[in-house]
Amino acid sequence: MTDIEKSATAGKHVVRARRIRFAYPDGSLDRHFVDGDLVMSHVIAQLSATFPEGEDFFVRSVRHYADRITDPELKAQVQGFIGQEVTHGREHRALNDRLNRMGYPTRFIDRRTRVDLKLFERVLSPLTCLAITAALEHFTAVFAETLLTDERAQALLGSTEVRSMLLWHAIEESEHRAVAFDVYRAVGGTERRRIVTMRVIRATFTLSVAFFAALSLLGDRATYNPVRLLRSLNRLRHSPFLSRRVLSRLFAYTQRGFHPDDSDNAALLARWTAELFGEQGVLVDHLH
Repeated sequence: MTDIEKSATAGKHVVRARRIRFAYPDGSLDRHFVDGDLVMSHVIAQLSATFPEGEDFFVRSVRHYADRITDPELKAQVQGFIGQEVTHGREHRALNDRLNRMGYPTRFIDRRTRVDLKLFERVLSPLTCLAITAALEHFTAVFAETLLTDERAQALLGSTEVRSMLLWHAIEESEHRAVAFDVYRAVGGTERRRIVTMRVIRATFTLSVAFFAALSLLGDRATYNPVRLLRSLNRLRHSPFLSRRVLSRLFAYTQRGFHPDDSDNAALLARWTAELFGEQGVLVDHLH
């Protein structure tokens, strides 16, 4: 075991996939399912549309190096990471099918995401793909932990099945937030490549979200109500997902010596594991 692997896995928690299913019967979701908010509904829908292909890319990037990991704890976490990400992709495909029937262009975004990620794999090295995975995992973990810690963010999702699914997704993103990062370090990824990759991803991710959300909005008649659109854009400016704290955590990644576990999430995971999957957990009936 290398010194990097030892330091990376010290005190880590178990990462394991949960066998879980969600359902979205016709009529169970309002057209603008995020608290009736026009823009946020389209932002969440387009993000969901990118997840299945994104999760598959993450799995391939990490699995490429799995046989080079010698530390048994990190090996176990890699297996848990893969199981969780495969399940995330499957459940987001189910949600995306429902959103597509509601008029969101999730199938188009899914296809576009597949083409883009396949291009990355053709022109970039496996180590750079792993660095991209670690960078995007930081984004998802920061947004996931914002959902788990900020009541304003939770309130946006009401009491729908989407809320349940995103809370489950969020807790698992928080559980495995450091796995791709630790694999990257364990196989010799440099700080320079990690930081440069994040700087590029930070710009391209933001542009991608804006582009696909705008594309989605253009297909919604409600977008052409200027009062509603402006009110929704104003709400977006004050979104808990765009707070100074969130932006600070996102930018922390480009500091030398950064590690995802610099912020302690043990209490957060314990609280939500009990709330969702404890003896009286609200999602116990979703487990299989």
